[in-house]
Amino acid sequence: MSAAPETVALYIDSAREHARSMAARIEASFRRSGAQVVVVPAERGTAEPAAAAAIAGAKVLIAIGGDGTLLRAARAAVDVAVPLLGVNTGRLGFLTELDQDDPRLDALPELVGSGLIVRPRIALAASYEGRTFFALNDVVVRKGEVSRIVPFGLRFDDDAASNIPADGICVATPTGSTAYFLSAGGSIISPGVDAFGVVPLLPHTLFSRPLIVGADSRIEITCDSQIAQAHLECDGDVLADIAPGSSVTIGRYPKPVLFARVSPFHFFERLEAKMLWGVSIKDRPR
Repeated sequence: MSAAPETVALYIDSAREHARSMAARIEASFRRSGAQVVVVPAERGTAEPAAAAAIAGAKVLIAIGGDGTLLRAARAAVDVAVPLLGVNTGRLGFLTELDQDDPRLDALPELVGSGLIVRPRIALAASYEGRTFFALNDVVVRKGEVSRIVPFGLRFDDDAASNIPADGICVATPTGSTAYFLSAGGSIISPGVDAFGVVPLLPHTLFSRPLIVGADSRIEITCDSQIAQAHLECDGDVLADIAPGSSVTIGRYPKPVLFARVSPFHFFERLEAKMLWGVSIKDRPR
């Protein structure tokens, strides 16, 4: 009796023509190799139960698009423990494994068949009013369309830390430390570090600094009772409006996101190649 063909899932940024054409190329190569292929269009939302059900049991979920596509694919993959491999057809592609001009793209069926390198990444769970939201990069609680500065309460493991007058607070994973968290003045955290970063957004104080806390910490962000409106954002998507005087609790998501690689990942080489970390402005190509 012959073994059943393996299943490969594709998660596609279907709004972009280049991602669609790349997906068609990858799908055709896997079908020629005898694999079964499940195609899932990328969608925004708080959760993707239909996508998760469609990809359950797949050997790998290949996200085709930019970093945003990979972040949305992670929402579908995390609970069914399907490894995630990104193909970049966007701009930066810091989280993705292969760029659109990588010659290994045509050999993907052989690379997947010979075995992928799979590494776990910690993620965040944000709880508000009985609902739990997933984030691979970051959770942000920020004021809405209000011009004045308002304080946000910050508490770690039931110990009050501070009331910070700011536009909001960002909590990031190591994966997200090179994204919005970095732009807000946070530290870069190596992917293997079991920690979260916390940074206020545009704080109205000279003494506010980013914090690095253990990944088992329970972080609570409380909105001022006088705030007119605040938002809860996960990986850049606004998922809930926060009522004045209420709190958002943030901690480790119970399952990791599995990142699949076709070759060993070198974090600091990626920083140099994608973000020019450690490169002098005198050495940049003009």
